[in-house]
Amino acid sequence: MTLAVKETIYQQDFQAKLENANQPAWLKDLREKAFAYFTENGFPTPKNEEWKYTNIAEISNFKFQISNSKAESQTGELLKEFNFERNGLTALHLAFADFVLVTIPKETSVEKPFEFNFKAAENEANFPHIIVVAEAGSKATIIENYESDAKSFTNSAIQIFVEDNANVTHYRVQKESAEAFHIGTTEITLKRGSFYNSTNINLGGRLSRHDIHLKFTGEGGEAFVDGLYMLSGAQHADTHSTIDHTVPNCTSHQTYKGVLNDRSRGVFNGKVFVRENASGTDAQQSNKNLLLSNDARVDTKPQLEIYNDDVKCAHGATVGQLEEEELFYLLSRGLNESLARNLLTYGFAEEIVNKIGIESIKKELDEAVLNRLQTILEA
Repeated sequence: MTLAVKETIYQQDFQAKLENANQPAWLKDLREKAFAYFTENGFPTPKNEEWKYTNIAEISNFKFQISNSKAESQTGELLKEFNFERNGLTALHLAFADFVLVTIPKETSVEKPFEFNFKAAENEANFPHIIVVAEAGSKATIIENYESDAKSFTNSAIQIFVEDNANVTHYRVQKESAEAFHIGTTEITLKRGSFYNSTNINLGGRLSRHDIHLKFTGEGGEAFVDGLYMLSGAQHADTHSTIDHTVPNCTSHQTYKGVLNDRSRGVFNGKVFVRENASGTDAQQSNKNLLLSNDARVDTKPQLEIYNDDVKCAHGATVGQLEEEELFYLLSRGLNESLARNLLTYGFAEEIVNKIGIESIKKELDEAVLNRLQTILEA
């Protein structure tokens, strides 16, 4: 895609965004820098190692109508920490982003979840950007929910700052149309004694990508970064995560599971860094995939980079089909084969869904998983 074509598609929309009188000068400057980066670098391609298995040419060649929102950023320094130079998509996101700021006050426990529901209309491009600041000793739950009914493009981001001894639970559910394109970026910073627990559910989208970047910056932090992708048809879902232990005595757990059928394709790349002075680190990472079709495919690459000897780290990945012994056991108890396969697959996926502590969301996802399995079994 040439520079001239990129400018033809996005330049006019960007100028309209830039001329919004409600935004401060520093934000206009930041948008201009981001758009300049996008103009120079364009969309990432499979030639980039981080995008080796995910080709987004369909997105770059499709003209979406840019949605507009009056919401503007209320904080500058935190937004400036967002790394828009990761790739052209993050740069494009910041150039057009609409911002929401949530602050959980110090030593405050908020019982009601902060829920964000984003629904893209047909041929629409959305660029939501959430900033969450959990001040010292606070506790809250964040919910991101993404939906669409037709072909659309969502390019979202969330920044979460978990300060000393704060506790954040984070649910992210992507169930967009089978024709939709979805790109998401999640950045988390954890300070001393903080706790972060995330569950990411990916059911929708024709092509989806979720990049997760978590960094420990204070001792004694703990994080769970778990997820489930459940794919069928020609769906393609890519998860890239980076967990960075930069300080001593922090703990990270990551369990991602995939259920794939038909010609779907999943990608998981999980990196865990243990820096030189991060003694006492405990980092565990697992990616397990269940293939329900001979045409389904998974590319999985868990990675550890350790620069300290005083650590406890492990990682692993599996790709396989239903266990024949387990299937035989259920068949021997009188279950028909379809029901037996359904139960085994449901049990595989439910380990992640059961992490969700909000009953209404869990029930909805249970139904979605069961409906997906029923569709698979009846095909």
